[in-house]
Amino acid sequence: MSTTDTHRANSVVTPIDREALQARYRAERDKRLRPDGNEQYVEPAGRFAHFLEDPYAEPLDREPLFDEVTVAIIGGGFAGLVTGARLTQAGVSDVRLIEGGGDVGGAWYWNRYPGAMCDTAAMIYLPLLEETGHVPSQKYTPANEIFGHAQRIAKHFGLYDNALLSTEVTGLEWDEGSSRWIIRTDRGDEMRAMFVSMGTGPLHRPKLPGIPGIETFAGHSFHTSRWDYEYTGGDPTGSPLERLADKRVGIIGTGATAVQCIPHLARGAAELYVFQRTPSSIDVRNNHPIEPEWFATLEPGWQRKWLMNFATLQTGGFADEDLVKDGWTDISQRIRDRVIADVGADFTPEAMMRAYEDSDDEKMTEIRARVDSIVEDPATADALKPWYRQLCKRPCFHDEYLQAYNEPGAHLVDTDGKGVERIDETGVFVGGVHYELDCLIFASGFEVGTDYSRRSGFETVGRGGHRLSEVWADGMQSMHGLHVHGFPNLYVVGPSQGGNLISNITHNLTEAGSTIAAITSRALEMGADEVEVTIEAQQAWVALVESSTRMFLGNSDCTPGYYNNEGKEMGRRERLNATGYPEGPVAYFQYIDAWRNSGDFEGLEFRSRAAAAP
Repeated sequence: MSTTDTHRANSVVTPIDREALQARYRAERDKRLRPDGNEQYVEPAGRFAHFLEDPYAEPLDREPLFDEVTVAIIGGGFAGLVTGARLTQAGVSDVRLIEGGGDVGGAWYWNRYPGAMCDTAAMIYLPLLEETGHVPSQKYTPANEIFGHAQRIAKHFGLYDNALLSTEVTGLEWDEGSSRWIIRTDRGDEMRAMFVSMGTGPLHRPKLPGIPGIETFAGHSFHTSRWDYEYTGGDPTGSPLERLADKRVGIIGTGATAVQCIPHLARGAAELYVFQRTPSSIDVRNNHPIEPEWFATLEPGWQRKWLMNFATLQTGGFADEDLVKDGWTDISQRIRDRVIADVGADFTPEAMMRAYEDSDDEKMTEIRARVDSIVEDPATADALKPWYRQLCKRPCFHDEYLQAYNEPGAHLVDTDGKGVERIDETGVFVGGVHYELDCLIFASGFEVGTDYSRRSGFETVGRGGHRLSEVWADGMQSMHGLHVHGFPNLYVVGPSQGGNLISNITHNLTEAGSTIAAITSRALEMGADEVEVTIEAQQAWVALVESSTRMFLGNSDCTPGYYNNEGKEMGRRERLNATGYPEGPVAYFQYIDAWRNSGDFEGLEFRSRAAAAP
């Protein structure tokens, strides 16, 4: 392959020196590598313990519950809501949501920072639009509208009726004698459930950067998932942050959250200092309203059609048209088209890698050129350019972030990959320079890669006293990403070892909800007390998952981040925790649909205690 190619940006043909580009990528990656990986982050504790509390709702006084339900759903985000909705549709009405927050919504309950919005188009991200009759206001809807849709689902399907809000699960234990799960909470509850669905979410437990002196800062501070509007002024709908007009504000982090709130901070604060370790890639968002008249023309079944269209195109497949037309489908179609143009229909891993690299080089060159076209200060523009492949980190799409650095009070403090040096009572040190601050905001994200029990906040104890954290110590073991041997009547809802469609998480969740509803209703019809995956079926599924070659982005290509285990080697444990169906999301969704509709439920055992009695 030639080491040079051409790229058309702003109607000017610019050469791409591929060898130089790859060398730059490696150099930028190497300067950011850290031996501590995920350990560089710390839990909010001590003076930061309140970052785990709920600032939006006061728990209502109630007596502890000692009752029993057919299905308990832990987590009131979209994972729990779509599962509850599908169960209700299947005629399973004795369902209880248990949620630590003061309302449903999950990430969209907690994330109320200014500018919060989903980077996946509303037509496919918002689940159950047809069932609830909701018309999204825009292609990309703001967080308060997404939160409102979560509430709409709960109301539409009656999930509020038996819900326990502001209630944290503290323990989940299988009772062999009764074939029931015992659920204990921080409100003194000790409930029983025949089935439990865990939808605790992959990104919900805030983390902080382990910067020396972080606990000594004497000014005001908060995490973006617990935004303090009382201090900043404004509100979640985007009103100006008027109380920051005389404040020096610092923000640590330039990921997807920071990209959305920084424009508001730049307009509101007297001085804003953005402390950057690694710039995000910022592609065009091009948001626009959704016309109700057009929406009304969509035929029944439209959302499933849109979901499969997006999943197909985003993972390199073919479709007659691109219904969503966004940055996610753009890069995938470029790769696909490059493969066809260069090597015909020879979709070998080597051909895909060549096509990926060529297409990504073009795309990232466009993204860097966009920075120069928007940011007025050349030094700031250079520092904002991402030098890595687009899918190494969470791609971002925004039409105001880069413009924010043209505000007179906005200052980018680039750390050249080193991160913040230390923090003291009055501010932040970078490269020996001290920046005095009144307020420090942590846009440091959520825990990824830590033990499941730590992220969920409780331990799950199955048959024989075996703990889920111990069973998964060397990596996730499951069938379909839902069922775990030794943990009967338990569903674990998430993308891993299933569809693993990271670009649209809710598609994974709606498919899981449909599967859970089908299994549960069949068990109740049969009079089965227990449903459990066989060890043979689980082992076969894990082996199938391990055969996947779809995770082709190695750490040698990528700057560190939560997509790639913070740059540390991906061992078997990490691969099991992050890998999906080998043939990809679309094939998985088709497979699981056929599996649940066959009525055989191959790999599961349905057991009746009455039938087993002598």
